[in-house]
Amino acid sequence: MIRRLIAAVALMAAGAALSGCVIYSGSEGENVEVRVGDHAAAHTVTDAPTEVLRTARFDGQALVVRVDSNGCTQASDFSVSVTDGAPAAISLVRDKPDLCKALVPDGVELRWTYDQLGLDAGTAARIENALKL
Repeated sequence: MIRRLIAAVALMAAGAALSGCVIYSGSEGENVEVRVGDHAAAHTVTDAPTEVLRTARFDGQALVVRVDSNGCTQASDFSVSVTDGAPAAISLVRDKPDLCKALVPDGVELRWTYDQLGLDAGTAARIENALKL
């Protein structure tokens, strides 16, 4: 009985020691590329499909999305296309796959400010990416 208890405690301690923690910070000075233009130019950025998003919202100062991650996903991994119009159309394509192996069940939250998107605060915009329900 004691051996089983010791083995269980050792297993829990090993699990905690080997687990990964991922914290995303948008203030790391990473390079983020946003393409602004007409509909045809914006959609020739890449032949890759748009990223399926977990959530997407505008918080008054930025576009905030939650995407799947294996631990290394950053905003700079994406191409962002902004197409002029009323409303402006925004699409996100993942250019760099996340090949890390961390367990991130809730994905990561990424932000692009209106300034980075080339939009004035309060500009009407829509996200063209599909949402995962």
